[in-house]
Amino acid sequence: MNKIVGIQFKNNGKVYDFDSGHFVLKKGDKVVVVTEEGPAVGCICTEPQNRTAEGPKRSLKKIFRLATKKELERYDRNCALEESVYKYCLAKIKGRSIPMCLVSVERRFDGSKIMVYFTADGRVDFRELVKDLVQKFRTRIEMRQIGIRHQAKMVGGLGTCGRALCCSSFLNSFAPVTIKMAKEQNLSLNPTKISGMCGRLMCCLTYEHKYYEQIKKGLPKVGRKVRTKDGEVRVIRQNVLKETLTVILKSGDEIEIKAQDILSYVPQENPPKKKSKRR
Repeated sequence: MNKIVGIQFKNNGKVYDFDSGHFVLKKGDKVVVVTEEGPAVGCICTEPQNRTAEGPKRSLKKIFRLATKKELERYDRNCALEESVYKYCLAKIKGRSIPMCLVSVERRFDGSKIMVYFTADGRVDFRELVKDLVQKFRTRIEMRQIGIRHQAKMVGGLGTCGRALCCSSFLNSFAPVTIKMAKEQNLSLNPTKISGMCGRLMCCLTYEHKYYEQIKKGLPKVGRKVRTKDGEVRVIRQNVLKETLTVILKSGDEIEIKAQDILSYVPQENPPKKKSKRR
């Protein structure tokens, strides 16, 4: 039975699951795999594991073969070239005062081209920069502008929770995040507390959003009047995780009750409709 192994293509980079095929592998082995961008050399960073019901159900790409000595040498040369291109490109950007931020440089394993990733506020004229790079390194150069969230994904780092950024460790795509999600989870709307390293709303706000929506459907809204064993009360706060409500009594005291302790809802009074004046 084929096993699953985790492979990293960069130090401290994202771990990708691959099918080990018929190879007997161990942690630390260097292998060649075929990705959407072409062949690449990666390092096995997890021990091979059997497929389980909780594991990935999608079909995984198989490992092509173990990396040879020549392929490892080429990989080391590519890494050294990427560092040289990054330093040269950064110097040219500063020298030409181009309004862009250099993020990363990657060279395809087969040497077909070099990818230069950058961020910018708008469109940037980098034609002269490309000419400089082609003249210096004699290879195809492809400039790719990315968003600030993709920059955090590529650079990596630690979030406010103390763990590696979700985008750089396991997220495959970016889901839309709105301020409404923070409001529904009763979080502080202070931008410094709900923003990630990229300056945008944290991706983790989406993780429990559906749960909050589901539970809130069975809870009365804030301001709604309900009947309990203590009489008629008004809801002033919700605790979705505990499924409790903070209500205010007619005496002005505040107490916390469970949602299941609600006996009935007080019918809402419809405001009188304004009569339209006939002309």
